[in-house]
Amino acid sequence: MFEQRREEQEAGPRGDVHATTDLTVQVERFAGPPEQFLAYLLSLQCESAPAEAGVVLRVSPEGMRVVALYPPPKDPGQQPLWLTRCLDPAAQVVSGRETALLPLHDAADLYGQPARRQLLIVPLGRETVTGAAAFVIEPRNEADLATRRERLDFTRALLTFYEMRLAAEGRGRDMGRLRAAMETLAAINEHERFAGVAMAFCNEVASRWKADRVGFGVLKGRYVHLKALSHTEKFSRKMTLVQDIESAMEECLDQDVEVTHPAASDATSVSRAAAELSKRHGPTVVLSLPLRRKGEPVGVVTVERPVGETFSPDEIEALRLACDLCTSRLMNLYEHDRWFGARSVASLREGLALLVGPKHTWAKLIAVLVFAALVFLVVAKGEYRAEAPFVLEATEQQVIPAPFDGYLKEVFVEPPDVVEADKTVLATLDTAELRLQLASSRAELAGYLKESAGAMRDGKTADAQIAEAKADKSRAEMRLLEHRISQATIISPLGGCVVKGELKRKKGAPVKTGDVLFEIAPLESIRAVLSVPEDLIADVITAERKARAEGKELHGSLSTAAHPEIRVPFVVERIHPVAEVVNQRNIFKVRVKLLDVRDKLRMQPGMEGAAKVDIESRRYVWIWTRRLVNWARMKLWL
Repeated sequence: MFEQRREEQEAGPRGDVHATTDLTVQVERFAGPPEQFLAYLLSLQCESAPAEAGVVLRVSPEGMRVVALYPPPKDPGQQPLWLTRCLDPAAQVVSGRETALLPLHDAADLYGQPARRQLLIVPLGRETVTGAAAFVIEPRNEADLATRRERLDFTRALLTFYEMRLAAEGRGRDMGRLRAAMETLAAINEHERFAGVAMAFCNEVASRWKADRVGFGVLKGRYVHLKALSHTEKFSRKMTLVQDIESAMEECLDQDVEVTHPAASDATSVSRAAAELSKRHGPTVVLSLPLRRKGEPVGVVTVERPVGETFSPDEIEALRLACDLCTSRLMNLYEHDRWFGARSVASLREGLALLVGPKHTWAKLIAVLVFAALVFLVVAKGEYRAEAPFVLEATEQQVIPAPFDGYLKEVFVEPPDVVEADKTVLATLDTAELRLQLASSRAELAGYLKESAGAMRDGKTADAQIAEAKADKSRAEMRLLEHRISQATIISPLGGCVVKGELKRKKGAPVKTGDVLFEIAPLESIRAVLSVPEDLIADVITAERKARAEGKELHGSLSTAAHPEIRVPFVVERIHPVAEVVNQRNIFKVRVKLLDVRDKLRMQPGMEGAAKVDIESRRYVWIWTRRLVNWARMKLWL
């Protein structure tokens, strides 16, 4: 072999062409598995280059791993020294994608002496392997080195050629499987009824894949029923053969995997029923394939062959493809090629299975909740209330005027303070001038009394009487002044809320007798005035008349914006019959009386909020759709 390669090298370009063609032919004729091709290619290249030794390295997470080594080592646990030296350069060659030529010194080489052998590293980066091929060569001269390098570089081309050949063979097998599956589909499409289609399917599979017997079964409930048997027009489910075939089909369907007998050594599926079928009615090789539609198993095909004719992976793949293509046609005819009653029962069963089955849990839960909500809205009743805004007003107000002319000294309250009867001081007036006048009157009184006493002592009766009269006048003036001084402290005569009297910023201002200083509204007189919209007033009037006819009062409750946590009950007192325009809307005023106001201090005139008048008990669907229905009636004039 080496002499032949040497002659080819000496032959020049024609020898190179011949050697390249020879290598290509040998790669094309290689019939072994892909796992052995790298070792075969390595030996071919080492013999054709020639090369003393070679190795194929693959990139792995742990580093460069040896895939093939030539010549094989005598001791598998010991690697040659040159292999150890090429690991790191090979990794660099893989990353750089360029062929590298490195000197390979022997231990006996002198320092500075050129290396006798060379290490040629060729990068490989195809589907078969990602790594590099390293060769140990001993060239005689530069021309010999160039020739060997060119031939060893051809390793990448040979690897690519082999991968292209594998791809072409794979496409050929795929086209063969597709053709067989399409021809099977064409055979069953010639029939219009389910029985004819099922029989044609079984016969076509038996003929094309050289099977002794082919059965087709459909899942019905929890069991598989045999619907067609190749080359058999009629059969009974009581037959032992039919029962055994159905058992093998159910075994396949339960596992939802392809079941074969005899099973492979690494198979994980159970094949007891298939083995029983082979033993009783054979011996045969049994293959069961599940038929799926929308990812769910709906039927099974069982294929039997004579012993010794096992199913190859290509045949199983072709059968699988044929089943996938034919399943839709078979199952559609099975479901629709029946009388009307059977189709209706099947549709009802599917609907009930979908309703109570384990799938689409969230969708079913939402549907149940929506249905329950609709039932609740239609059946359940609730209190229909007319909602309207309100404002608190006082029906009575007490005016507190200025008792005399004077000046404001202190002001203690302002709206909306709450005051108590005969306890709360509202304000005080300045009494300095009144006290001076009182002192002057007291001095005049003392002088008149002395004058009267002197006149009586002198016997001047008339003068004494005049002095007494003047003394009485001084006493009257003193009582008036004392009364005004007592009135200077203004105390609230009743309990309630201050609704008028913002005087704290007017201290020292003059006031005249009768000027209104404060207005106080008793809490018992506070009423709420509702502004009922025009579309609700008819319901309120009707409910009020009905309650009056029954001797009752129309009730409701309100809550102020200041204290929304408090619900205050009320009864309707009066409905104003004339509408008012507020914010370009017609409203009706409804006055209500507050009941059970436990904390009256929180209910002050001027407060606003929302009130609801209890009309009557109505269904929730009517309450929530009333406005929409009324709007539609107005728009459509229904």
